Amino acid sequence: MDHQNITLSLPKELLRRVKHLAVERDTSVSALLIEALEEAVLAGDKYDRARDRQLALMEKGLDLGTQGLISWKRDELHER
Repeated sequence: MDHQNITLSLPKELLRRVKHLAVERDTSVSALLIEALEEAVLAGDKYDRARDRQLALMEKGLDLGTQGLISWKRDELHER
């Protein structure tokens, strides 16, 4: 996989903590960022797929057992 360098500006305290985390996990700051960004992208992909499934389901509709016929009126449903 090809890589491309980027410049990233982080608050100093955050960078200090990220470096400490990388040492604890025996990895690099770059590897931590790659992992976090991949997780964010995958979460976005999962959301997009779930949204598309739900939109398709709403477009198709559900079988409510009426065969498309409504035998009641709104007022009848709300009678007290």
